[in-house]
Parts: sequence; C-alpha cells; structure tokens
Amino acid sequence: MATIGIVSIGEMGLGIALLLKNYGYQVVTNASERSQSTRDRAQSVGVELLPDYVELVQRSDYILSIVPPRDAIKTAEFISTAASKSSRSEPVYYLDLNAVSPRTARHVATLFSSNSNIKFLDGGIIGGVPHRKASGKWHCPSLVISGPTRIPSEALNQHLRIHHLNDSIGAATGLKICFGMNTKGFTALAIQSFTTAHKLGVLPEMREYLKRDFPETLKAAEEGLTTMPPKAYRWVHEMLEMADTAAEDGGFEKNLFEGVSEVYRAVAEDSDLGLEKPGARVRGKTVEDVVTLLSEGMTAKKLKQE
Repeated sequence: MATIGIVSIGEMGLGIALLLKNYGYQVVTNASERSQSTRDRAQSVGVELLPDYVELVQRSDYILSIVPPRDAIKTAEFISTAASKSSRSEPVYYLDLNAVSPRTARHVATLFSSNSNIKFLDGGIIGGVPHRKASGKWHCPSLVISGPTRIPSEALNQHLRIHHLNDSIGAATGLKICFGMNTKGFTALAIQSFTTAHKLGVLPEMREYLKRDFPETLKAAEEGLTTMPPKAYRWVHEMLEMADTAAEDGGFEKNLFEGVSEVYRAVAEDSDLGLEKPGARVRGKTVEDVVTLLSEGMTAKKLKQE
C-alpha cells in the first residue's frame, strides 16, 4: 500500500489518518515544531512521526496538506524546499486540500512548477470529518481535485472519494470556497441572529417561530452554532479567502465575507468560546451557552474600549 503523508494532524487530518489506516495505508507526518498534544494524538492512531519535511517528502507517495488557510502557502513552501533536497526517483503527489481562493491555489502551483519531484493537485474537502458509523461503515467527505495531473491509484481514489473535476488549477478550491459560503456563511448569520435575539430577550420566541415555519433551518442553525467554536479561529482567514474569491471571480465587493470573518474573529478572540478544542469540548455545547459566552465577551470588550 502507498505511504500517505498528512500535514497536519488536526481534527480533519486525524479523521483522514484513521480512515487511511483502516484501509491499510501507512500514514506519516512531520512532527517537528508540533505540540506534544498533536504528537500524542498522531501516535494514538498509529501515525508515524518524522523529524522534518525532507523525510516526509522522501517517505511519502502522496502528501495531503490540511492546515489552517493562513498556513497553506507557508506549508507549500516548506514542501517545495524539502522536495528540492530529496533524492526520490519518483515524484510525490501533493494534494493541497486547504480552504483557499483559486488565486491562492494558482500561486501555490507556481511554487512547484519547476520541481520535478512534485506533482501538484488543487483540491478541497467537502463534508465532515471521517468517522466510523454505528453500522461499522465509514463516513468520508468528498475530496475534490483539479489540475492536469491524475491520481494513479484507483484504490486511493475510491477510499478517499476523490472526484477529479477538470484540468484547471483553481476549480477545486473554487468549488470548496463557494460551497463554504453557503454553510459557514449561514452559520455566521445564525451567530448574529441568535446572539442578538438573546440580548433582546426574544431568543426562545424566535426559536419557536423557526421551529414552526422553518424546522430544517432551525436544525442547521443550532448545529452550526454548537459545532463551530473550536473551528472559528481557522475560519477567520478562510472567510477572507472567500471575500477574495467573491471579488476576483464573482465580481462582488469583499465587504460581505470580510464581515463574516469579523464574526468568527469575535468568537475566537473576544469570548471563551475561542478556548475550545476539538475532542475536548467544555463550553458552547448548547445554543444558550454559545450566545451567553459571546454576549459576555463582546460586552466586556466594549467596556474595555470605553
């Protein structure tokens, strides 16, 4: 079986590592400059820790980049530098699966354009973290990719539900970003709506009316509110990538998703919700707690500014 390098072992990276291990792949990661908790998390599922990016490139057949959007370019630069020092006889496939704009994807592609040791694929992840369902079967998100390169392993294509869109760099990231505008954009609207209703003292009534007239909307809003706290810090920059995409590729102004970015910044930096970690949730597990913590945090910040 192929060896898959994953950078890094966060919530999504860990889920994909578990899925790949289930199918018999060897999974490796660069452990340098990673926290002890990340190292422990990786080792707990059998991911091999490597000392640097050079070793990661040398050992991997495929590398999946799954990092916060703000780190996508830096990670690609590390991999490109490492590949130039590699003694590989065959190229490694680099799947950039980060939530970045098509412009960023095209820039990342240029980092590898003169490097014969790397085959670049533009990509994105659509769907939730892989996990084993009660039935014993695995839930797996869709991995969309684009570019002139093809994944040669049909088994890997099936195991990771890889869908090759077309030969255009930027198509896969564009699809991922546009999909996220709907999901994460909607959650930001729910954050503002539910928090404002709470501060006005009409949140219970608003939820009742939503339950009566738009029950699916209420369900999606409440799920989004209670699952987003540990992810909010990642989404701050992702929303700016959405703003760039809407402007450059859609012809819109940037201010809508710049505002959405500010919503997630408030969650991550102005309230205790920003302390939440995947797999170790303490607060913000109910709608009431989310809006209470965010209201308290925003009020405290305003008082400090005054």
